[in-house]
Amino acid sequence: MVILRRLGSWLAVALLWLLHWLPTPVLGAMGRALGRLLYRFGRGRVTDTNLALCFPEMPEAERKALGRRHFEALGRNAIEMSVMWFGSDERVLGLVSLTGREHLDRLRGKPVILLVPHFVGLNMGGARIAHEYPGSASIYSRQKNPVLDRLFLHGRLRFGSPILLSRQDGMRSIVKTLREGRLLYFLPDMDFGPRDAIFAPFFGVPAATVTALPRLAQLGRATVVPAIAVQRERGYEMVVYPPWEGYPSGDVEADVRRMNAFIEERVREIPEQYFWAHKRFKTRPPGEPSPYRRK
Repeated sequence: MVILRRLGSWLAVALLWLLHWLPTPVLGAMGRALGRLLYRFGRGRVTDTNLALCFPEMPEAERKALGRRHFEALGRNAIEMSVMWFGSDERVLGLVSLTGREHLDRLRGKPVILLVPHFVGLNMGGARIAHEYPGSASIYSRQKNPVLDRLFLHGRLRFGSPILLSRQDGMRSIVKTLREGRLLYFLPDMDFGPRDAIFAPFFGVPAATVTALPRLAQLGRATVVPAIAVQRERGYEMVVYPPWEGYPSGDVEADVRRMNAFIEERVREIPEQYFWAHKRFKTRPPGEPSPYRRK
């Protein structure tokens, strides 16, 4: 069974290698078609649940349409990742523009946490940041599938000689890396369980939110700079916002709420591109049932 799974994974990789030769518009069209299938047979129910929690005022038909657009964006990104893994450096970097780089250039050589929420273009945006700021760091979680793990590592390491840190190593190695004056590409907006998390509102719903951002900013003496990887009609745009003043404030709960509020504002601008397929609300306050439980 293991051999068959690995064979299937290698066949999928071979298909992606073949696909990367196609023009980008063709890849986009194929990806959107794939997304529509994934919505129907994949995590469409999870997405519908998340959208119902976050947009209760939106008619159900509109939420369904939004869910389909999300999976089209997700599918398109999945197919276009073939370019990131197998395309030339020029083609990959030509797909991703960088806006607001002056905010990072002023902080070169200083500890920076680039706050990057889970929008569909985050891997493409990460490639551009790694190229522009060599020696930057990010946190990598190994994939259970060794074939996919090798592929993801290749994508992460091909630009700018980045430093990959393991979540299992704890905060000490991350703090050390920050104090060396590096940029950390940081994605803290997923539900990792109750450990080191507090419940903070996200679209008015209590969401288990890790407190790592303010803690790392304080311990690493780092400036927090938010950024969003936006999927455009053709390609991607990494949009960097001004650094946060007065962060951390010393009030962890207020700092976490500020992070969630910023992400919520950006989600409202491009709601179809946030990663709704993730079970963002799976960890609940004591006594509250999971919203993903089948009724």
